[in-house]
Amino acid sequence: MQNSINQRWLLASYPQGMPVAANWVMDAQPVPDPGPGQIVVKAKWLSVDPYMRGRMSPAANYTKGVAVGEVMHGGGVGEVAVSNHPAWKPGDIAESMSMGWQEWSVLTPEIVGPAGVNKIDPKLAPIQSSLSWLGMPGMTAYFGLLDVAQPRPADTIVVSAASGAVGQLVGQIAKLAGCRAVAIAGDDRKLQWCREIGFDAGINYKKTADLAAAVKEACPKGVDIFFDNTAGPIHDAVMKNLNIGARVVICGRISLAAQTGKPDIGERFMGHLIVTRASIHGFLVFDWWHRREEALRLSQRGTVTGKSNSKKMCSKASSGCPKRFCGYLKAKISASRS
Repeated sequence: MQNSINQRWLLASYPQGMPVAANWVMDAQPVPDPGPGQIVVKAKWLSVDPYMRGRMSPAANYTKGVAVGEVMHGGGVGEVAVSNHPAWKPGDIAESMSMGWQEWSVLTPEIVGPAGVNKIDPKLAPIQSSLSWLGMPGMTAYFGLLDVAQPRPADTIVVSAASGAVGQLVGQIAKLAGCRAVAIAGDDRKLQWCREIGFDAGINYKKTADLAAAVKEACPKGVDIFFDNTAGPIHDAVMKNLNIGARVVICGRISLAAQTGKPDIGERFMGHLIVTRASIHGFLVFDWWHRREEALRLSQRGTVTGKSNSKKMCSKASSGCPKRFCGYLKAKISASRS
């Protein structure tokens, strides 16, 4: 595209421990023209998510990571500027996990799965909602809870990082399923938000000397479902309170972001799992991507609510994605360790 420059955040080095802003470098290149069947999208919102820390490593993972010198992976939503695809026209709103941390993206709508492109109706909700409750976090909550944890009425569910993009939706869906929902977060304001959207109880682990005892007090009948977004000491505390037949969904491990590639050292619960006959499930939303529309229909009916500032997003690729991402991780880790 003539006279258009694309500002991009490239990975400059792999982090050793916590990422820092110096792990990225800003690059500027001409915006390429789209090929046959492609569209050019100018980003309006770019997301920062915990999963991105795992992509910043040369180690094997569930998908290819970001190589040094490549555009940082990430989802985004923006406006189509040029289209060589018959189903897309300039002015359409496009969302894709393939946009990356850059101002302009050349996307291929015919690709299926997470790397594909979704057309967004701006009349349904603010377009940035497609990166939160009407997007990947919403799908994560829906399938992780309903398909994997399989809640039953009167179950007690504990959600770590409960005020986050995924956790807040898990709690709301749990209430729709007739469960009792208990939030774990590290800030009283976050817990107040959790109560406003329907959680029955909350634990501020930054103010709790004995977290396992606090979980027991908040869950006097035990824990039937644990939706784990943090790992670490929170995980250990909840595991000590599982009921017979409990289901544990391992969705995230944000508390270990500074230890990527290192052993996860903590308590072992093998004996306890035998006694409780509990199950632990690792969960990746991308395995359910073919059912995306099913999950989003629930949210589009307005039965769950996303809070606009529950995710950290950047309005422009040049406005500080690395700084926001590092700050987001630092806040999450310092809270989960307190």
